[in-house]
Amino acid sequence: MPPSFTGPLSPGQIEQFVTDGFVRLDEAFPAALAEEARAILWRDLPGDPDDPTTWTRPVIRLGLYAQPPFQTAANTARLHGAFDQLVGPGRWRPCRAMGTFPVRFPSPEDPGDTGWHVDVSFGTEAPDFLDWRVNITSRGRALLMLFLFSDVGADDAPTRILAGSHKDVARLLAPAGEAGMSLRDLVAANFGLAPGRQDFTATGKAGTVWLCHPFLVHAAQLHRGGVPRFLAQPPLLPSEGFRGDGPSPVERAIALGLDQESG
Repeated sequence: MPPSFTGPLSPGQIEQFVTDGFVRLDEAFPAALAEEARAILWRDLPGDPDDPTTWTRPVIRLGLYAQPPFQTAANTARLHGAFDQLVGPGRWRPCRAMGTFPVRFPSPEDPGDTGWHVDVSFGTEAPDFLDWRVNITSRGRALLMLFLFSDVGADDAPTRILAGSHKDVARLLAPAGEAGMSLRDLVAANFGLAPGRQDFTATGKAGTVWLCHPFLVHAAQLHRGGVPRFLAQPPLLPSEGFRGDGPSPVERAIALGLDQESG
């Protein structure tokens, strides 16, 4: 049995992460911080929060935010404890800024970004993001994280995630070694997905964080609700590379995918 570390996740939740590739952490940060953050984001949006007629685009992407509400939300004791449990103490770097915010508005218009994908993490010097890469040691990314800065219900464009798909991606990546594969090649190979992968949606109250394996296949979707959805997807950066025989749940999940291939 691998070592365990004190934190907010139960043993069952950790095993769910290994098997399914994700776990939902409720009340990961205070809802009041989410409200403060939304007020900052609205200042940069071309619209009025109280006037839906000004919400004229299906999605608007905002850049990095490092103001106190964002840094505090990313660095609660509850989150740090979960990082230790999933990645390992001392093996991750504190999050100093939130990544891009794809703010989604109620709209029947196709936003044009709803394809299945994994978040690539190196080779970003290539001008076409489809040529960015990911490898079997998950260079540059310890976790994919979905920070909910607004309440997200089933109609509010929750991120779609494919349970167990991280193991399929691990099997696909393994022969490519350190060089890894581009997003373009992963899409062409349909991520090596096994038949019947179940589609879940990342719903929850503001302050919820979905902690996901870096290889998890996921997708955006149209917003069919009534109020804008605020979500950030900052990576948890590793302080060291993952190993094929490592004890962390992230590494165990990769090994599980490769064991299933050999079995």
